[in-house]
Amino acid sequence: MMSRTLILSFLVWNLVFISGPCSPILTHAAGGGQWKLLKQNIGITAMHMQLLKNDRVVIFDRTDFGLSNISLPNGKCRNNPMELVVEYDCTAHSVEYDVLADSIRPLMVQTNVWCSSGSVSPDGRLIQTGGFNDGERAVRIFRPCSTCDWEENVYGLMVPRWYATNHILPDGRVIVIGGRQQFNYEFYPKSKLYSLPFLFQTYDPRIENNLYPFVHLNVDGNLFIFSNNRAILFDYKRNLVVRTYPQIPGGDPRSFPSSGSSVLLPLKNLQQSSIEAEVLVCGGAPNGSYVQAENGKFLKALNTCGRIKITDVSPKWSMETMPLARVMGDMTLLPNGHVLIINGASEGTAAWELGRNPVLNPVIYRPDNSYGSRFEVQNPSSIPRMYHSSAILLRDGRILVAGSNPHVSYEFTGVLFPTELRLEAFSPSYLDSGFSNLRPKIISPASQAKVKYGERLVVRFSVLGALSEKRVVVTMVAPSFATHSFSMNQRLLVLGGGKAISISKSTYEVEVTMPNSGSLAPSGYYLLYVVHQDIPSVGIWIQIQ
Repeated sequence: MMSRTLILSFLVWNLVFISGPCSPILTHAAGGGQWKLLKQNIGITAMHMQLLKNDRVVIFDRTDFGLSNISLPNGKCRNNPMELVVEYDCTAHSVEYDVLADSIRPLMVQTNVWCSSGSVSPDGRLIQTGGFNDGERAVRIFRPCSTCDWEENVYGLMVPRWYATNHILPDGRVIVIGGRQQFNYEFYPKSKLYSLPFLFQTYDPRIENNLYPFVHLNVDGNLFIFSNNRAILFDYKRNLVVRTYPQIPGGDPRSFPSSGSSVLLPLKNLQQSSIEAEVLVCGGAPNGSYVQAENGKFLKALNTCGRIKITDVSPKWSMETMPLARVMGDMTLLPNGHVLIINGASEGTAAWELGRNPVLNPVIYRPDNSYGSRFEVQNPSSIPRMYHSSAILLRDGRILVAGSNPHVSYEFTGVLFPTELRLEAFSPSYLDSGFSNLRPKIISPASQAKVKYGERLVVRFSVLGALSEKRVVVTMVAPSFATHSFSMNQRLLVLGGGKAISISKSTYEVEVTMPNSGSLAPSGYYLLYVVHQDIPSVGIWIQIQ
């Protein structure tokens, strides 16, 4: 067990004092989208968020910053002699946000979830792993029910996991990859430890730029793993690197603490024998940013995205320029297949106090548009979302945005970027009232429907206005675990669509085929949408088995 002195030294890792005048807030000419403040104070800052099948979002922060702004329910208190700041603590460090009721319920997490990771199991439970101090080997389970709370196994992992990445696998297991000083991976349920030399090869001991690696499940069942500025295709069953991708042009690091972001772009043509998969990596901090920021100089963030077709025989990166440079941004797949880039800063790097000049404008990226016309700047928020902020997709198509606390403790005055307890939602322009006549409404199947691999599914929906037959598609989205600028397990599949059959006035049916394997869509809960002229319906929950 680490000494208390050593633990406290880790606790102040990366802390620097603020100096110099406040940088101007960055805004640009905006496009669409609307912001709405949902809650003035949810009690904690949202370092981690996950939407579950009951339309409730589990939100949690560290436990070692002191007291939060929300009490535990029913007079509960944590009495933890391992805790670094407050051993007897009657405040909550996790909450549940009920999207439909717009309400907050405090939860009781016992061990320190600081910079941890997570995935949702096929039966809908959140499997949450690792953290700091007494939480470094913990596995926590959260079941989606109105009265459930955290269940914890302090020794659920083989080794300590701090800043690791999780991914759900085709067989229903969760793989847990890396973390501080961990050049290996393991599975939940726990089995054994496997070495992953790639994590050591991309390790920089000065700044540890291999943390929170970007991990995506490829269509062949192997894992695309991006760490620092390099990527591999990894066969976790054989513990074998099956492909080494070229270094991203420019050679700048993109994973934490350089903190770019990454998504697997929408998967299409799922019934073909050869399915293409592309990965997009955007933003981050250039080489040297971390050291420079510690010395009070905040370099401009990267304004580039790299896009690579990971299924190609000879894959190459294609580079694009974003309209706004961004570090600590979140990338969220929208139901219509577009990518939202949101949150973050335009200078500095991730870590306590090391970011400057918040980027308030989200950007939409349209992957099917021609090169040079894919980005569109959106309307700005008024709330800076800096280090320790997050964003996730909700079933109704809004993006839930919360968090931001670049301090060791909760600081509300006398700092450049106060601790942020407000919860807000960004509504992309597809939710504008002017599109109500184009917006589909799913009639059947009912939400929570169970489907099978390869099954033909008839989706019935209504549209108030005229239907454009050629532009109806059905998509399914895996809700993600969002933390530190990366949304783990995020995935969107285009099931098909095209010409819809008219059933009656304003009512239509379209038949699609579900993915045929867990390599395309690991079993579990997804959000299903009908999209008409880029305008998505409200989603329904389906469970693929």
